[in-house]
Amino acid sequence: MLTREQTAEAVRPAPRRRGAPKRRATARRLRTRNQPRRQRSVALTVLMTLPLLYSLFPLVWLVINSTKSLDELFSGFGLWFGGDFALWDNIVGVLTYDDGIYGRWFANSLLYVVIGAGGSTLLAALAGYGLAKFDFPGRRAVLAVVLGAVAVPGTALAVPTFLLFSNMGLTNTPWGVLIPLLVTPFGLFLLYSYANEAVPNEVIDAARVDGAGEFRIFFTIVLRLLSPALVSVLLLEVVGAWNNYFLPLIMLSDPSWFPLTVGLNQWNAQGSSAEGDFVAHLVLTGSLLTIVPLVIVFLCLQRFWRSGLAAGSTKG
Repeated sequence: MLTREQTAEAVRPAPRRRGAPKRRATARRLRTRNQPRRQRSVALTVLMTLPLLYSLFPLVWLVINSTKSLDELFSGFGLWFGGDFALWDNIVGVLTYDDGIYGRWFANSLLYVVIGAGGSTLLAALAGYGLAKFDFPGRRAVLAVVLGAVAVPGTALAVPTFLLFSNMGLTNTPWGVLIPLLVTPFGLFLLYSYANEAVPNEVIDAARVDGAGEFRIFFTIVLRLLSPALVSVLLLEVVGAWNNYFLPLIMLSDPSWFPLTVGLNQWNAQGSSAEGDFVAHLVLTGSLLTIVPLVIVFLCLQRFWRSGLAAGSTKG
């Protein structure tokens, strides 16, 4: 049996270490002192705010004016909402106007993006990896041609491409838009540069020793190591294919194959004719709906923006 004094001694709480919080506070101050202090510059903040406002101003204007009816669009202040919130009515009007051709234009743009942007990214990855890791006759000449093609703007090649495709009978068909989209010299050069650094030769040689073929190595190993640059090229190609305007404008004459960019411009231009309807409010709302898929793509792919996937794959 325990006595009263032994029981009180057993249930007495252990004394706290008074030096532990003090040591933690000291370590925290040392870590804060060792970290570089962030310098704040008012001039730099103002300088960076101006481009931000310049970039957001058209988007804000588009969102506000998409909520107005046709009468309020030109009668009220452009940077504030109208009396009636007509966004839903405008969306319904966009989807039903001219027998719902906006949905066909959306499907066409999606077709050009999936096949054009996806195919160009895959071809650029194959070609960039081949230029970086394989030695063959004419390799330097091919690389020089790729670098030269990067400096040539796409608009300069639009008319020669139209004349070539016209002789081949490919104009006014989706192939007249898809085939040029499959070629991306800048994406090829970007993936070539990244493959030189991100794909170790030791990993490829080890896979070959294990009996893996070249295509299996590419699709199971190389694509994963190239994923940061691959996503960058894919995003650039998606934006370029979705916003492509000049090439479809000269290649296509059938409205059923128009992308959204050319179709909305046709709606905007028909108001200047005597028999055409003036549908500026539908053009603005349709332009706002055009931005939504790009925002979704960026939000879905932003988690793949990481680097250093090859770190630790080989021993130094």
